[in-house]
Amino acid sequence: MEKEIPIMNILYIGKDQSVADLFRSSGYFNVTVMGNPLAAIYWLTDNQFKIFDLDKDTRFDIKYEEKQSIDAIICELLLPGINAFSFFRRLKLNKLYQKTPFMVISFFMDYNSKKNAYSLGIDDFYHKGLNPENIYNRIKLLKKFKSEFENKTISVDTNVSFNAYKTPIIKRTFDILLAATALLVLSPLMLLTMIAIRLESKGKVYYFSKRVGSNYKIFDFYKFRSMYPDADKRLKEVEHLNQYIGETVEVTCAECAKLPEGQYCSPLVYYDGEQMCERIANKQRSARKAFLKIKDDPRITKVGRIIRMTSIDELPQLINVLKGNMSIVGNRPLPLNEAEALTKKKWSRRFRAAAGLTGLWQVEKRGRSGPISEEERFALDNYYAEHNSFWGDIIIIFRTFGAIFQKENV
Repeated sequence: MEKEIPIMNILYIGKDQSVADLFRSSGYFNVTVMGNPLAAIYWLTDNQFKIFDLDKDTRFDIKYEEKQSIDAIICELLLPGINAFSFFRRLKLNKLYQKTPFMVISFFMDYNSKKNAYSLGIDDFYHKGLNPENIYNRIKLLKKFKSEFENKTISVDTNVSFNAYKTPIIKRTFDILLAATALLVLSPLMLLTMIAIRLESKGKVYYFSKRVGSNYKIFDFYKFRSMYPDADKRLKEVEHLNQYIGETVEVTCAECAKLPEGQYCSPLVYYDGEQMCERIANKQRSARKAFLKIKDDPRITKVGRIIRMTSIDELPQLINVLKGNMSIVGNRPLPLNEAEALTKKKWSRRFRAAAGLTGLWQVEKRGRSGPISEEERFALDNYYAEHNSFWGDIIIIFRTFGAIFQKENV
């Protein structure tokens, strides 16, 4: 007698009814369909969308409950409102359905998105042309793995509450005294730097960008300008130097071109002052991120090369220290997009320490002949967050001074 196959309950998030019907008709699944992630999160937690509250100071204090028993979540990549990646990050950030396999389906070949999916920790990424039996077996394997491997990890993590970082009084006092003294002593050098920047090229002598520091606090991060004012407009000039992009970035979306006029493959967003579909915006954003890492970038001014090599461009961050956004020693504050990606528990611990001018991974890199990987960098950040001390900070400061003149900026 043939053994009966247990039916799995899956949540399908998307608009393609043919895919949902494929899973239903296979005989392997009971399928619940939600048209978008907002509806899905309401169904999963019955929390009236509060999970999408962006108050970074309070969201860790709110405990959400898993209201549904499901075997897997299968989500289309491009959806109205937020895409599958943002939905996945939000689940993980709130520690929801961590043992539930999460799979993404894309209806066009997009290898960059596939790479991004696996880097985020998504279990599987499929293109259209699905085999329900294979997916059934894959879910069964993933459930077994997650129940055996992740159970211990999750039980430990859930006992650790997110305690907001508070700068110790001795550290804050030291920061104020050192930053104020440094600004006073270095003011002639900073004034000369400002004059040199202004003489070489017109425009502001400084720039600021949004960064994420301790406790996920967002602040304005100050630096001296080291590039020409029109650097963003000169990306085409350095395109041939780009070592990171393996494909030509589309100017217009090939997927949108296949759709009727007025319809788009993904939600419309604004990027660089222009309205475009989210797919193209993400590609251009990835391209720009790679351009910014070009070695010997010709958009850097002569003065800019000097102040980068000597870390003089970092001196305006002493103002950040006085304002309390940063400390002299800590983990480097991250750009918003990088901070948003660090939702895995093992990396998010780095935000339980002060944001700093210099830190452990910077001095470790300066003492090495080879490059430091991103995983090593965040591991050092976590180590600092868990083992920092006042005297340890003093040692890092002396190590920083000993290696401040370097060939490559870190």
